[in-house]
Amino acid sequence: MTSSNTDLKKYWLYFFVSVLATIAFLIFKPEWFWVMLPFVFTYFVQAKNWL
Repeated sequence: MTSSNTDLKKYWLYFFVSVLATIAFLIFKPEWFWVMLPFVFTYFVQAKNWL
C-alpha cells in the first residue's frame, strides 16, 4: 500500500498541529497533556508511512 505525496503532507501537517496542541496543553493544562499524545504518535506513524 502506498500513500500519495499529498496524503503524507497532510499527515505531517496533522502531526505538527498535534505537537503544538500538546505543547499548549503542557503550558496551560499540564495535567491533561496526555490527552493529545495518541494524536501525536498516530500522525507521526502515518506521516512516516509505517502503516
